[in-house]
Amino acid sequence: MACLEVCKEGKFKEGREECTLDGTVDWHGRPAIKDKSGQWFAGIIILFLEKMNGERVRRSIEKKNKCWTLWLHAGANKRKPQNIVNQGLATLAFFGVGVNLVLFLTRVLQQSNADAANNVSKWTGTVYIFSLVGAFLSDSYWGRYKTCAIFQVIFVIGLVILSLSSYLFLIRPKGCGNELIPCGSHSSMEVSLFYLSIYLIALGNGGYQPNIATFGADQFDEEDPREGHSKVAFFSYFYLALNLGSLFSNTILGYFEDEGIWALGFWASAGSAFAALVLFLGGTARYRHFKPSGNPLSRFCQVIVAAMKKWRFEMPRDGEEELYNVQATDCSMNGNRKILHTDGFKFLDRAAFITSRDIDDQKKGCRNPWHLCPITQVEEVKCILRLLPIWLCTIIYSVVFTQMASLFVEQGAAMKTTVSNFKIPPASMSSFDIVSVAFFIFLYRRVLDPLVSRVKKTGSKGLTELQRMGVGLVIAIVAMISAGLVECYRLKYARKDCTHCEGSSSLSIFWQVPQYALIGASEVFMYVGQLEFFNAQTPDGLKSFGSALCMTSISLGNYVSSLLVTMVMKISTEDHMPGWIPGNLNKGHLDRFYFLLATLTTIDLVVYMTCARWYKSIQLEGKRDLNDQEDNFRV
Repeated sequence: MACLEVCKEGKFKEGREECTLDGTVDWHGRPAIKDKSGQWFAGIIILFLEKMNGERVRRSIEKKNKCWTLWLHAGANKRKPQNIVNQGLATLAFFGVGVNLVLFLTRVLQQSNADAANNVSKWTGTVYIFSLVGAFLSDSYWGRYKTCAIFQVIFVIGLVILSLSSYLFLIRPKGCGNELIPCGSHSSMEVSLFYLSIYLIALGNGGYQPNIATFGADQFDEEDPREGHSKVAFFSYFYLALNLGSLFSNTILGYFEDEGIWALGFWASAGSAFAALVLFLGGTARYRHFKPSGNPLSRFCQVIVAAMKKWRFEMPRDGEEELYNVQATDCSMNGNRKILHTDGFKFLDRAAFITSRDIDDQKKGCRNPWHLCPITQVEEVKCILRLLPIWLCTIIYSVVFTQMASLFVEQGAAMKTTVSNFKIPPASMSSFDIVSVAFFIFLYRRVLDPLVSRVKKTGSKGLTELQRMGVGLVIAIVAMISAGLVECYRLKYARKDCTHCEGSSSLSIFWQVPQYALIGASEVFMYVGQLEFFNAQTPDGLKSFGSALCMTSISLGNYVSSLLVTMVMKISTEDHMPGWIPGNLNKGHLDRFYFLLATLTTIDLVVYMTCARWYKSIQLEGKRDLNDQEDNFRV
């Protein structure tokens, strides 16, 4: 008997099918059945994880207010992911374009180093700005499954257009675009077609990424202790999939593209994206879904307007019972859990204060949402306001992270890139970042997290997400100092009179390994922590928005990086000086730019620690661990 039928009967018999507790539904809109949907089987489609051990569960179902409520009393066996493919395919496709885009712009479109770095930063920033578009459509109207499918189709179309335009128009003469053969000039139409294709790729990937991360997490019921543990683990494996997917791009595809075989690399990316789309659609029947919650902008505006209308009313002290609320099982909540009332931003509580006018409206059988809002709706706004300072503090870290796709590549190209007769593509050095990510994910989950738990004596809880993000900032500072020191030594062993700086230093490119490895280590703490934090701390109806916040911090980091490069070049080129980042890096001071980033990240760390101490976590009704694990940031 399906759980919906059991709910209607108001009874439960041992051995019947059990629904999820978090409000997810199946493809037909019915409450999702645990044994027939979600978990790692659906994760196999998103991350292609091998089927895990089963679980034994006892159930209790009780009828209340014509909606169903479930309580779980037993957990599942621990599961371990074995293989990661789907997200890896999509990431391979994206990084097959992004990892060498800066070299494509300099070698094929003949742009300067500074212009190419700025254009890559703007493009990457746009990718993550589009994540807000995807999150809005997902949370409001389409749902995560439909949003993922549509944006993946756009992603594939953009890659096909890029492959065709490169093969037919841009790579002329044939074989150009490497270090030896320059490409000819291009018409404005050809350049426009190129930019159309890469911004379609930005739209498709940007709209897809925050939703696939949240959609994967939706497959695990966090009200089930064991599935909740798997949900936390999912984000680590998701980020590992992102990096493993880019490994092939950074090595094999990076090598072909560095040799001027750009069209082959782009076609491989298009094929990978198409395979990822087919694999995603193949699991349609087994996914769990959260229903869209409607336009969040209108809900936010309703709270602000309702609070402003009641600014003259005197709020009673300790008068929470006089605030409007809805029943936890009210079907109008669309399966979302209630958010408990919290202190702070007390002005917004006025939106939930019940006045005589509101009582009259309720007697008439209606409620004006622009005059009275439930506590849960008010707390949604409070949650976002509390998240914003933390989110703003992650932007400077993203400035550091984006250097791997731009200035690290240009710095590597100016070093000795040959071992015997083999030439190492500068962009492939980011493989050390990927290896570092994989190593530190294993190290954290298997060594550091259990060790910290024993030291803190807090059961299974190690470092909180906020603490991990702080550790990521510290490692990022060290990474920038390392990059600056490497650049100092690269300049020491460089030929100053060279026309082109590529390969002009006798310092081996392998001296870049520490800065890439440190960036990888910082990602595990910062970005995985961000994914977990924003997903856990956003209301049920805004989960995709939470993942989009993580992506958008990367976006703004790219724009800030572009702005910093422009400002540094403007200031440092006064009095006819070549500047810190000239076309010939041997005449500049890239090391000073790296040290500047280290200084800015240090300042950001101090601000972040202050914001993290102030932050109070979301309080969800029915959530097992409501309170203090995120309330205080301690180092």
